[in-house]
Amino acid sequence: MVRMGPDVPLLNEYKQEFFWKRFPQTVLGGPRFKLGYCAPPYVYVNQVVLFLTPWLFGGIGTLLCQLQLLQELHAAVLSGMLMFGAAAGVQALALYAAGRSGTVERLGAPNILVDEEEVEFTHCVSPETVRFIAPGKRFGLNVVLHTALAGLLCGFGTWYVFLGRLTGLYSSIGVSLVVFVLSWVTLCIAEYSLIVNTATETATFQAQDTYEITPLTRPLYIFIFIAVDLADRFSGSAPELQLASQVLHVLFLFLPLLWALGILPPLDALLLWGMEQALVFGLGGSPMSSNLRLLLMFGVSAGVAVCNYFIPSTLGVVLFSISMGFLLSLDLSQVATLCRGPGAAFGDRGFHRGGSPSPPRSFGWNLGCRELLVYLSLLLVAMAEAGLLHHFLGSVQSQSLVTGPQAPVSYLLLILFCLCWALREIQGAYVFGGVFLNPLYPKGMSSVQTFKQRSRGLYIAAAIRRVLLYLVSPFAMVAFLSMDKSLQLLHRASLCVGFTRAFRVVWQSSEDALLQMVVVVLVQLATGKNMLPGWDNLGTGVQLLLVGLVIDRLNQFLAKLKFTLTVLVTSWTEKKQRRQSAGTLLALNTSLCPLLLAVVALSALLSAPLLPLFTLPIFLVGFPRPQRSWPGPVGTACPCTDSIFYQQMSGSLASALRTAFARGSLGPLAPGSHFLGRFQDRMVWIMILERGYGYCTVNIKGLELQETSCHTVEARRVDEVFEAAFERPERLGFTQGFNLHWGNALTPCAALAVRVYSDARNVLSGIIDCHDNLRKLQDDFLKVLVWLLLRYCVQRHKGFLWSSEDVPGVGGRKSQSSQLAHTTCNQPPEAVMVESNVSSLRFRQDSSSLTSFGDWSDEDDLFGPQPARRTVALVTAEAQPGHTALQTGASLPGSVEMGSLFENMALSALQPLQPLGLGIGMPAVDRGRNPEAFRDSPSSVPHLNFSCPQSEVFNLPLGWRTAPLLPSRLLQLRTLFPEDWFRFTLGRFGPTVQGETSEDMTKALKEDEALKELHAQVALSCLISLGAESAFTSPSYVYRLYCGDVPWTEGLEWLASSKELYQLSLQAFRFSFKLLFDQASLGPMESLDELFSTLEEYERDWYIGLVTEKGWHDSVLQEKPFLFSLGHDLAMGTYTGRVLSLQEQLVQVGRLNGEGVRGQWANLSWELLYATNDDEERYSIQAHPFMLRNLTVQAADPPLGYPIYSSAPLHFPCL
Repeated sequence: MVRMGPDVPLLNEYKQEFFWKRFPQTVLGGPRFKLGYCAPPYVYVNQVVLFLTPWLFGGIGTLLCQLQLLQELHAAVLSGMLMFGAAAGVQALALYAAGRSGTVERLGAPNILVDEEEVEFTHCVSPETVRFIAPGKRFGLNVVLHTALAGLLCGFGTWYVFLGRLTGLYSSIGVSLVVFVLSWVTLCIAEYSLIVNTATETATFQAQDTYEITPLTRPLYIFIFIAVDLADRFSGSAPELQLASQVLHVLFLFLPLLWALGILPPLDALLLWGMEQALVFGLGGSPMSSNLRLLLMFGVSAGVAVCNYFIPSTLGVVLFSISMGFLLSLDLSQVATLCRGPGAAFGDRGFHRGGSPSPPRSFGWNLGCRELLVYLSLLLVAMAEAGLLHHFLGSVQSQSLVTGPQAPVSYLLLILFCLCWALREIQGAYVFGGVFLNPLYPKGMSSVQTFKQRSRGLYIAAAIRRVLLYLVSPFAMVAFLSMDKSLQLLHRASLCVGFTRAFRVVWQSSEDALLQMVVVVLVQLATGKNMLPGWDNLGTGVQLLLVGLVIDRLNQFLAKLKFTLTVLVTSWTEKKQRRQSAGTLLALNTSLCPLLLAVVALSALLSAPLLPLFTLPIFLVGFPRPQRSWPGPVGTACPCTDSIFYQQMSGSLASALRTAFARGSLGPLAPGSHFLGRFQDRMVWIMILERGYGYCTVNIKGLELQETSCHTVEARRVDEVFEAAFERPERLGFTQGFNLHWGNALTPCAALAVRVYSDARNVLSGIIDCHDNLRKLQDDFLKVLVWLLLRYCVQRHKGFLWSSEDVPGVGGRKSQSSQLAHTTCNQPPEAVMVESNVSSLRFRQDSSSLTSFGDWSDEDDLFGPQPARRTVALVTAEAQPGHTALQTGASLPGSVEMGSLFENMALSALQPLQPLGLGIGMPAVDRGRNPEAFRDSPSSVPHLNFSCPQSEVFNLPLGWRTAPLLPSRLLQLRTLFPEDWFRFTLGRFGPTVQGETSEDMTKALKEDEALKELHAQVALSCLISLGAESAFTSPSYVYRLYCGDVPWTEGLEWLASSKELYQLSLQAFRFSFKLLFDQASLGPMESLDELFSTLEEYERDWYIGLVTEKGWHDSVLQEKPFLFSLGHDLAMGTYTGRVLSLQEQLVQVGRLNGEGVRGQWANLSWELLYATNDDEERYSIQAHPFMLRNLTVQAADPPLGYPIYSSAPLHFPCL
């Protein structure tokens, strides 16, 4: 974000003009009267005629009926037939115009941005005019369906607004005329939207209307109104239906206003929302994580209620309801794991894809014999308890809670509720709704172990609560329901639904069910022996249903009211949010306070989001939608290179969340709850999707790590909120015990121990540019290379490496070597993992290259640091088929493109005597004139005579001894070879390849001069080929070698010809630089044994390479303990070292105001899908420290939001 503050426009000038064209079209149902350019009058006249056509045909039928020439039914049929003919004519004209334009005008694809600006009209019925007014349908089936619906709508609409019918309802001619006229306006709007041109709806749920469902939305609501009226007509004298019909006839006049404001949902959102509300409040279920699961669960749950209605025995109903309620409240997604095994199920849930650890073995993660036995035992005990209690005590005469058999159970429920509530409250950082700090919560977080020790008391309390809530409470509630007297009247539809829900919610949401039963018990205890006829006649099941609905709507109202106050107050108190209209809006909301409260109450009643228009204090009721808020599947994201950090931590975070949910640390759990986790620069967004008995389904999203100005402002406020809760002093005064950030959308809950990577970045000034360190780097490089060469031989001997190269003297058997980048993960523990630490083309972020303009993007930072880029040879290799995977690793040395020479260093840092490698000026070597220069063929290389038989194990491939270097050069550098280190390393590796430990054999190995000279020749040849013959001269040169961008040298072609040796050399250089970094930070190595142990640790626990490499990505997912990378900050001109260390850290988690999130997401959907306000600097995306507006927008599902990681629905146990 570049521009922040209250002066940011809500809509830019172009979008404002576009909006004021679109909104009148939405209000009127499709006619386009505001075009922005001059159009012939017949364009407007044609639209007016088509708009009023239904009214004309309806008026004909009404007139004939009023003149008593036709009966009402016949007049309605006549109007419908006339409208059907007109609709068919309009569709025929649209098809004709589409055919004419398709055969005559072949001008390419139309430009949707200027389509409205470039229409040329010739006459009133020209194809252009017809196509502009009535674009037609995309599918032939819709042509027939919409035409038929248009006739039905006009016919039933005429019947609905007959003057005789209206006069009978209101007993007033004047009122009937007003209702008649305005009702036909509503009908004309719906007809035009259905058959002529569909307007863009403000209530948009899907980004694209693929199947043309939008035209059906307005007619559907009219048919609902007509259905109620028809029920009143044919039901006889039903005062309730007559009253409903009177109210709906008046409400019918305001349908255009409701459509324009976007309060009424589209068909898909209405269907999903209706099924979800019926499943939760009518059938006792939970919102589902996908639309398919919702549909299946709703169908099965409704089937259970229908079966209960037809079961003749009340005992059978009780047993069937308990069994089905228990089974449907379990995690049914685990059933498929019985066929595929636990590992498959674990992978399907999105834990660590690509590098997942073993699935947890604790109870509940997978459905096995242990889980089945526990669930079966619970079910049998519950059924036995319910059956016995209902059989012996269900028909007892006295059913009073004071003297009846339900009395002790009622008091037990009160005690259980108080205990569970108190034990849950003390688990979090705050108590009493986030108002007061919890004095029992650990006050300091110096380490994970200290935090766990201080939380032992809370863990014991959580274990007690878990037993009471998940084992004791369900059986107590089952006992209460089984003895209820209203079970004797079960074969009433309302009671059947009520008890089906009651027996289900006992398991589905035990905590909510306990609260609802306590409320019912308190009401009965408060009334005593007095009767409440309206209440008592409902029955306990319906009472529980109503109590659950009221509690839910009350919670929504309070949350929406808090969100409303936050928006109102901060619009004035926050200077950066104070616009010029802030005072006016604040005064209007204050003066219209009753209306504001009515809007909040209506949104809570409909379970719809409270929409703050442009996130200003202008509140509207958004259309009802499912709790997930988005129509698409869970798990879509906008991935980038940082996504792997969230993917790595998702499994460990899920395990920590499982424990926190079971303990109650995060407060009451309900689908639709949102949580925010914070660790270093990472932001984790957690949303609960489902909730059942012993399981919870969540979606984990990772927000971007890029520090924009808006992101930084809100992240700083998040840190302040968490610090106030978790980093407070040991003792607090009374005034300091309040939550000073109570008005914030975020309320801290708990700190969770999660295995995550801690990211540390260091500036290497004084290390990489120190001449002493650069001189030491040459010596360390030779030592590391010697160690890697010997280690290579050990691996080859043990069979861990495979290659096609032959090593002479090994019994004619093909030697076992390897492509180091592809060692498998299923090697034995003693195997040494030698991974390719070179760049991978697949994961490089190429910003510019002289060889490929396709790599350019608008997001490239032209002036900031860029990762190492591909060389020309690698770009060419990509286009050549048949290359092995190894060739997509390191950039081959000597192949340097122009961009790579200057991207990571200044021109002055280049060594002046080294060629630039631009394809010209390479030093020519006259092999015929130089008798000392050699490049022997394998057949001319003399055979080595080892003095020790075991030396053959440490022999190197023949091609590694054919470097085209002068023997005199190798002889000059012979003193650099670390002989003592070679003997020491050989002594350590020797016993690992011998059948039995022999000191004499080890001594013979150390004294074998031929073996020593062999390794010295290869190591020194690699040193010269890398251009380090004298010393590493500059930091830029070191950085180039680290990145694999090796400048041309005399032996570079030879080194590149052996990919294994080249990768060993590159790995040795990276290890040696890491060794230099550690010694500069921690001090020099004190012994050879310490150096050997350090290199073993590098090989075993470290990945040393570049962030852009595939090996880095894989190592993070495989949870390598440590990772190291060298980088260059071009902006600052410094070199940086980045260290990732995997350790258990405390991730701070807080609860977000769910209604605030839903409201902001509703505004985002309206603003982007309807107003098309996709400006990156728009007001509604600017930072807001209280509402966390920028983070909330990021966490929305694509394409409106842009989380960089989003997990599939994660199902994990909570018992």
